[in-house]
Amino acid sequence: FCAEPKLQLIWNKYIIMRQYIIDAFTDKVFHGNPAAICILEQWPSGELMLNMAVENNLSETAFAVKKGGSYHLRWFTPGGEINLCGHATLACAYVILNFYEKEAAKVVFQTLSGDLVAERHGDLYEMDFPAYELKPVPVTEQMIDAIGAIPREAYMGRDLLCVFDDVKIIEHLNPDLSKVHALNGLLLHVTAKGAETDCVSRTFAPKCGVPEDAVCGSGHCHIIPYWANRLGKDDIIGYQASKRGGTLYCRMDGARVKLAGKAALCSIAETQSK
Repeated sequence: FCAEPKLQLIWNKYIIMRQYIIDAFTDKVFHGNPAAICILEQWPSGELMLNMAVENNLSETAFAVKKGGSYHLRWFTPGGEINLCGHATLACAYVILNFYEKEAAKVVFQTLSGDLVAERHGDLYEMDFPAYELKPVPVTEQMIDAIGAIPREAYMGRDLLCVFDDVKIIEHLNPDLSKVHALNGLLLHVTAKGAETDCVSRTFAPKCGVPEDAVCGSGHCHIIPYWANRLGKDDIIGYQASKRGGTLYCRMDGARVKLAGKAALCSIAETQSK
């Protein structure tokens, strides 16, 4: 698979491009959170990018185009384009730094959430993301009914964050996704203090066409600020307790969150689209 990586050919009105499937926040394939990554020389249509995301049926398909010394990066779920995604950014950094910019130690992405920097530190890829401001909100009967358990407290950023006292509740939750869809916030994150890690969480995203996100980087821009404040320390190790599972090595840095994780190449394929 070490053939020339830049591939975006037009043949008989078809666009042929190379697509990488990367498992993020893990060092083993079929674990962590898979993302499809396409590095392009020019933008396809928004309709094509969304159709590819739907066809891939992963929580995220990301597209990047180099502009000067940085890359313009866009993220698509099967439900549409979103403004921030951690695992697909890590996956994109892995692809660029291993196949396109092999001598580089970092890559800068231009995104809907501003400039994001990803750096390689050994086998870890560290990203610098904005932290969401968390506002306390009441725990409602609607939340309890949707989640199927009673949170101790709840907060709103871009997403809804619900905090529980027992990690076993997190591991065994089976929320009603149709009712989760009706809750405020783009995504729902549930979290509790961990035993082997600082915190444990799960993420549900029916509004994005994703029942459960295997490992959610942008979700930890909510989760890490909460636990850093609660535990009184800046360095936090988080575990996402989905079926695939994944580990995040995080650090609060003022109003920013450093999110680091490993990545594994699952596959490379050439796709053909009109």
